[in-house]
Amino acid sequence: MAASDPLSLVFGALADPTRRDILTTLSRGPATVGEVAAPFAVSAPAISQHLKVLERAGLVTRTTQAQWRTLSIQAEPLDEASAWVEKHRREWNLNLDALATHLETMKTRTRTPDEQEKDT
Repeated sequence: MAASDPLSLVFGALADPTRRDILTTLSRGPATVGEVAAPFAVSAPAISQHLKVLERAGLVTRTTQAQWRTLSIQAEPLDEASAWVEKHRREWNLNLDALATHLETMKTRTRTPDEQEKDT
C-alpha cells in the first residue's frame, strides 16, 4: 500500500533517478514535455508516468498554451522535504554528540579500587 501523505509522495517521487533528472532539467526553467523527454532513452508513456508521479507529489505543474504543454518545477515540496531531513539530521547529531560526551566521560573517570583489582 503506497503512502499518500504529501511528504511520502515527495520522497517516493525523488526515489527514482529519472524523476530526479527531470527535476534537474526543470530547475533550469520551464520546458515542454518534449524537451523534458528528449534526453531519456525511454518511451513517451514511461516519461508520462514519471511526470504524473512528479505532479501528484506537487513537484511539477503543467500548463497548456495552444498545443504546447509546459512543465515547471515547484520548490515548496522540496523545501518541506529538506526541512524534514534537516530536522532529523540535527536530532541525530545531538544524540551522537551526547554519546561522544558520555564515552569521553567514561574513558576519563576515576576507576574504583574494585574495578582496578578486576583488571589485574
